[in-house]
Amino acid sequence: MKYPPLKNYINGKQVAASSQKTLEVVSPIDGSLLSTVPLSTAKDLNDAVQAAQEAFPEWSRRPIKERVQVFFKYKTLLERDLNALAALVQEENGKTLGEAVAEVEKCIELTEFATSLPQLVSGEVLEVSKGVECRTEHVPLGVVASIVPFNFPAMVPNWTIPNAIALGNCMIMKPSEKVPLSCIKIAELLKEAGLPDGVFNIVNGDVEIVNAICDHPAIEAVSFVGSTKVAKIVYQRATHNYKRALALGGAKNHLMVLPDAKEDMTAANVVASMSGCAGQRCMAASAMVGVGNVDHIIDKIVTEAKKVVPGVNLGAVINKESKERIERYIAEAEKDGAKILVDGRGAKVEGKENGTYVGPTVIDFVKPQMSVAKEEIFGPVISIMRTNTIDEALEIENANPYGNAASVFTQNGGLARYIIDHASAGMIGVNVGVPVPREPFSFGGWNESKFGVGDITGKSSIEFWTKLKKSTTKWNPEAGVNWMS
Repeated sequence: MKYPPLKNYINGKQVAASSQKTLEVVSPIDGSLLSTVPLSTAKDLNDAVQAAQEAFPEWSRRPIKERVQVFFKYKTLLERDLNALAALVQEENGKTLGEAVAEVEKCIELTEFATSLPQLVSGEVLEVSKGVECRTEHVPLGVVASIVPFNFPAMVPNWTIPNAIALGNCMIMKPSEKVPLSCIKIAELLKEAGLPDGVFNIVNGDVEIVNAICDHPAIEAVSFVGSTKVAKIVYQRATHNYKRALALGGAKNHLMVLPDAKEDMTAANVVASMSGCAGQRCMAASAMVGVGNVDHIIDKIVTEAKKVVPGVNLGAVINKESKERIERYIAEAEKDGAKILVDGRGAKVEGKENGTYVGPTVIDFVKPQMSVAKEEIFGPVISIMRTNTIDEALEIENANPYGNAASVFTQNGGLARYIIDHASAGMIGVNVGVPVPREPFSFGGWNESKFGVGDITGKSSIEFWTKLKKSTTKWNPEAGVNWMS
């Protein structure tokens, strides 16, 4: 075992869980044992919540300009330790080192946005009547929780940590039990940056801790990122207990390719979107709709896909179960009559035979009713469907229950605008395979890709992590009495 057994992180210290039950943390790269993670209990969560409650009064009373000083320092530490954190992300998640570096760079950008929050939450003051002023202020909620997935061990935690904490809240983080190592490193950097003990806490575990977070009466808000099935459960359970909740679910993102699209650019973007992070991201292109004759572009996509090599520029999928599930989707599509243009099944990497790799897979002549066309595969697989018109392509896109992202590849601005206006998705790309908005623009989908109001990052997140206080003041008695009094 490469690393010591993990503990929880409560009140600025690593603390043993009350349960003796653990899970193994295994690297998808080569199957090696990295560590063990405790399956904590509700008692451990209570300890973390108590620490956060005790830290909240002092932390929340600090002016926001003082609170963000911690994140100026944290950003510097992320830059200092970029390579070390990226290596940890790669080890436990299986993505390529370049992808892990990009993930940490996104953490830095997210933190940079948080340092700008004093300019965004300054509130408003208006003299609403002679001698009478109304003022608004953003006030922190208290103790909040963030439940994060395995696919971005550093980035998704940093979707919530900088903004929620800079806005004055204290946080409980529940990492994925598959990739818990990066969160501990993040906690250490936050402490080094000057974050007071108790403001950020980590409770490891599985579904028991997720349920306990949703039920805990002292937790005011819960954010979640994961599958749609679990997002629905978390949202319903948390809101049933009168909490704020924002739960991001899965996706089935469609790339619509028109015949006039630039061949090389389109092929490179489609393959990068499909295979980046081994397809394990909710913004991955998993379905392509070719409008009209796009055979020349599909040929280029096949050529580009064959340049993606497991263990070289394609990372592993998270575990054996995921590999088997992805390969079952491919086999089922082939059985149902689709044509496998590039087959990633049975991928092996020399010297890493116990790694869990799936090669890039391109499937043509997929019908909309097939499982590979409808369901989230979460692997480096793209299913190509064909239509004659843009409206037929939009019908396929809008029939899917998700609504994270959609993209169009074309050189026709009018047609691009038409798709932007008619696609039922929260994030749209034009000649962009992964249309993730950059800060300060927020991340969030529609339909069954998101449950709750607002987005998890950017300016939209301010409304989720704070409540608005309104005050009306009058100091001059000569203003007299009116209906405002």
